[in-house]
Amino acid sequence: MTGVLPRASRPVPPLQGAGASTRAAGPADDGGAPARKRAGGRDVAPSGRSRVSRLRSVWSTVREDLEVARQRDPAARSLLEVALAYPGVHAVWAYRVAHTMWRNPALRLPARLVSQLARFVTGIEIHPGATIGRRLFIDHGMGVVVGETTVVGDDVLLFHGTTLGGRSMTKGKRHPTIGDRVTVGAGAKVLGPIWVGDDAQVGANAVVVKDVPPGAVAVGVPATIRLPQPPARHPQSVEDPSQLIEYVI
Repeated sequence: MTGVLPRASRPVPPLQGAGASTRAAGPADDGGAPARKRAGGRDVAPSGRSRVSRLRSVWSTVREDLEVARQRDPAARSLLEVALAYPGVHAVWAYRVAHTMWRNPALRLPARLVSQLARFVTGIEIHPGATIGRRLFIDHGMGVVVGETTVVGDDVLLFHGTTLGGRSMTKGKRHPTIGDRVTVGAGAKVLGPIWVGDDAQVGANAVVVKDVPPGAVAVGVPATIRLPQPPARHPQSVEDPSQLIEYVI
């Protein structure tokens, strides 16, 4: 599973020759731009490239969130409409900001406040400590709850009323891990430190309290697991026609 939140910035390769920390100030190796010098005598490469890289990464994530909403919802008519009128997208964006803040222990209270504001505006509660991958789409969104230790992979679809919650009040891992390309239906509850495999589906109003294998379907209360069936063989795929003959004695 590749369910990890993209970093806010990509690693920037050092300028050629930057390993010489005591090099005297002078023209940089990158296009002749002047290097700046700290009080300790160390050269500091210009930060403009890092800022541009960070902005590109943020814009790429925003664009992905818009595109996936437009692709998954047939009612979406434009990216502008998605950006202005889709609370699920707004909640995901607020989560990404809050999660970045949450990684700094000194900013955890402000991160919770951002999360609380998003909950007030959208009706969707995503704890900033959760780990969510790329292209999450929350359709309709009202009543969705995602707990602190939840891990969500890429290309996941959550419908309204979904709860990714815990079954105990203990610390540590207590929320589910959701694989890539998983669909969780309206009103479904996935509870506890369980695992839902890639390409699995959770039916509407199901209550899932045990692992769901990849590609399986979980339905009912409590949920029963329907394993994926092998594809049926069509007569056209049978090379030997005699295999289709039923002998009667």
